[in-house]
Amino acid sequence: MWDFSWLERRWPGAGYENWDQALDELVERGYDAIRIDVYPHLIDANPMKTWRLKPVWHVQDWGAPGLVDVQVLPALIEFLSKCQQRDIKLGISSWFREDLDNVRLQITDGEALARIWKSTLDHINAAGLLDSVLYVDVCNEWPGPLWAPFMQPELQWGEFHAPRAEHFMRRAFATLRADYPEIPFLFSTNNSDIQDYARHDLSYLDAIDHHEWMVNENGNEFYNIIGYEYQRFSQDDYIEMQQLAASTYAARPEYWDTLLREEIAELADISRNTGKPMIITECWAIVDYKDWPLLPWDWVKDVCSVGTLSAAATGRWLVNATSNFCGPQFVGMWRDVEWHQNLTAVIKNAPIEPELMNGRLWERL
Repeated sequence: MWDFSWLERRWPGAGYENWDQALDELVERGYDAIRIDVYPHLIDANPMKTWRLKPVWHVQDWGAPGLVDVQVLPALIEFLSKCQQRDIKLGISSWFREDLDNVRLQITDGEALARIWKSTLDHINAAGLLDSVLYVDVCNEWPGPLWAPFMQPELQWGEFHAPRAEHFMRRAFATLRADYPEIPFLFSTNNSDIQDYARHDLSYLDAIDHHEWMVNENGNEFYNIIGYEYQRFSQDDYIEMQQLAASTYAARPEYWDTLLREEIAELADISRNTGKPMIITECWAIVDYKDWPLLPWDWVKDVCSVGTLSAAATGRWLVNATSNFCGPQFVGMWRDVEWHQNLTAVIKNAPIEPELMNGRLWERL
């Protein structure tokens, strides 16, 4: 997951100031696909404009921790071309970053969402780069209010099945598929009750993109123990994490690993029952983490290994990931080249259940 960092973190030392180096390091570690924000709302409004974006947080290392200027085109085309040269596929998505004019609020219905995505795909297609698009995740963690504030009245995380949310997406997908029938369309989610996937009609989705972390299992038990509350503009949560995260895992590693394994097994069964392949790019250990004093990476990598291997063994994940920290700005994770290579080798050689060897996503692979 290179999210909006690929474009926003380009100051010296931020990790993405040299795209060639970052992509070469990605390939060295065995990865052959990334998921990025392509800012479709900004492309539709004015692709050549320099937009000033507000920070979504100060304490995390995704994106910019302060105001930042971005010009989406021609940067996106240049970046996609570099990916194509290295045979790197892209899941394109959007976190709908807030600019000073907040143009994202102009997305009033499914047709408007389809229009901005069609505009983006048209630019990519005109550049001869559509083959690099693996799938389109039309909204990150739909319909969570942080990433989909245009959904009014507000819906909460995981409420993709609410009638308003479903109608919104069905209209968007129907419009987009009329122009791009070969592209897999979906949205990502992070709902706490994964059985919601089994309870509702998912025929309009090309895959289930569920974000899964150990810390959220059993009613956010791990985070409740360490007192983490997703504060975006205060370091207080990280101070608690410094003191408790590693030791909390070390006290009961098998317990925490088992929670994750059981959830992955349940997701695989849901995939079989719905007939939908699984995708994941945000996953396995902990949602938020960074290079900081008293925050070792070893336990995070251990849990991520458990998740990656468990998902690979099910045969249900057509797109698998090692963590949401596999980018150059997370130095402690990124520099362990062998760790990445070992896990990406497993992913690439994992069995795929035969019934998944058809459909839009399989064809893009």
